[in-house]
Amino acid sequence: MKDFFIQFDFQSNLLFSELNDTDSQLVDAAVEPWFVKRGSFLFFEHSIPTGIFQIKKGRVKKFKKGFNGDNQIFYIYTSGDVLGYHALLGDERYQDSCQALDDLELNFISEKNFRMLLNKIPVLKEALLKNISHEFGVLANTIALLAQKDQNARLGIFLVLLDFKFNRQKIQNKGIDLTRDDLANIIGTSRESLGRSLKVFKDNGWIRIDKRIIYIKNKTALLEFLSFKS
Repeated sequence: MKDFFIQFDFQSNLLFSELNDTDSQLVDAAVEPWFVKRGSFLFFEHSIPTGIFQIKKGRVKKFKKGFNGDNQIFYIYTSGDVLGYHALLGDERYQDSCQALDDLELNFISEKNFRMLLNKIPVLKEALLKNISHEFGVLANTIALLAQKDQNARLGIFLVLLDFKFNRQKIQNKGIDLTRDDLANIIGTSRESLGRSLKVFKDNGWIRIDKRIIYIKNKTALLEFLSFKS
């Protein structure tokens, strides 16, 4: 399953993982602590980037307004993830928006400090280039999934992925806590159609639902349905 998760995980949480003590001290000196309320935006589509963000606690959704005016969520960042560097490095305005799903604790690094770090820490620059290349593959895999799989398969795959992302650093499984609108948006369907698929999953014993929180009850059976092996 590890290779499966890597196909759909940006792995931006690893950007600073290979730094030595001296380089880590440079990064720590460049960081500003930020606190952002749930529902607030880190940035808006078409706004000008001012720096990068590392999530210490909480989750954010990254989405883009489609041609029909609807928003499409294409990634959810969790604790440890780094974001905001694509537009900054490309000297472009943001091509998407980023909104807090929880109250957030963040590390913010200004554009000036981030460019300084890239110049002073070759390992960081190499890690960033490698990560951007990997993210291209993740987006290609996600597009193929949305285009080629039916709704129930998309739901099953994203439930497995979200359960991994939301609970990999937790001792106790907290389930998948998302609004039905956000989950429907992620898998590319309507809220009503999502409800019908969730009922199928629940009736098959694959999931348990407590209010809006979804728990995977029988991962083995769900993976067999998806034709994946752990």
